Amino acid sequence: MHTAQELTLARLPSGVPIRTTVHVYGEAVSEHGEDATDPARIADADGPVVYAQAAQHGREVNGAEVLRRLHERLSDGEGEERGDEFSGTLVAVPVADPLTFDRVSYTTPEALDSVNGNMNRCWPGDADGTIHERMAAKLWAYAGGADAIVDLHTGSPTMLTHTVYMRGDEECRALAEAFGTDLLLAEAAGDDADTEWAERDFGGKLRVAATREGIPTITPELAHSREVVEDAVEVGVAGTLSALRHAGVLAGEAAEWSGTVAKNHLGRVRATDSGLFVPREDLSTGDAVAADERVGTLYDPTTYETLQVARTDRAGIAYSVAREATVTAGGTLVGVAEVLERADGSV
Repeated sequence: MHTAQELTLARLPSGVPIRTTVHVYGEAVSEHGEDATDPARIADADGPVVYAQAAQHGREVNGAEVLRRLHERLSDGEGEERGDEFSGTLVAVPVADPLTFDRVSYTTPEALDSVNGNMNRCWPGDADGTIHERMAAKLWAYAGGADAIVDLHTGSPTMLTHTVYMRGDEECRALAEAFGTDLLLAEAAGDDADTEWAERDFGGKLRVAATREGIPTITPELAHSREVVEDAVEVGVAGTLSALRHAGVLAGEAAEWSGTVAKNHLGRVRATDSGLFVPREDLSTGDAVAADERVGTLYDPTTYETLQVARTDRAGIAYSVAREATVTAGGTLVGVAEVLERADGSV
């Protein structure tokens, strides 16, 4: 039960269309056949709808491979053979932003969108806006009608795999638990968010825009960018299947979660100057760190002078460690997620 359709998201100045492909699986296809790619037909179908997308940032390729593997499992009868019976509809977009995908980049050049270079800052989009706003609006026609959203992203090779959800939203929390990564990062919003949240326009993220519309949404950050990494893909496939079961699109029970919930975007150890950063030799992502713990040293590579002994400002989990040694002032050296709770109820 699968069908697909090419979708024109926007046009370049030369008139060349920017295209992607929308895949639809399950009840909408069973009821409407090839017409199932029409958002109105999807909304009319029986059962819940989950929208999943990947490669909103073009260098984050593992999510696209997750959706390809999922397609192999769910299409042409293979899903039914493995017990994946549909009781709803999955809409999947493996390449949400072809502009960044073609450039293996995080944002588009200013010449293409001088206002919104990052597509994940302008949701739910604007049909009459900039290129990225128009692209987001075309995809919002699908995402905005869903009952749940899985927005697959990929962190750097030095970032621990985790899933981000909107803090205080229990439906988002339940969807994040169903996806199943050991670490869940609860991102605050509005008055409860830190200054960085507003300065970086996080209100335009798909996860935030959709959650504000009452659609439970998560952002799994699979480890490694720019390369397809088997472990990351396996986590993504298992997590997406479990999320589909939780949402009621696939029959069966979601996997039971056992992990840690922590605060996001608050415990960054930043470089006080530009130079060469050498992390502490025994420090790895996922390690517990104490407050005021040394995590590395920043040097002037020309004079050998110690510029900064980098220390944490809080206890928590090191979820990112800078391994590219050349850093600039203000850059993140180590990300520390402050633990809120654990699955066993402890803190």
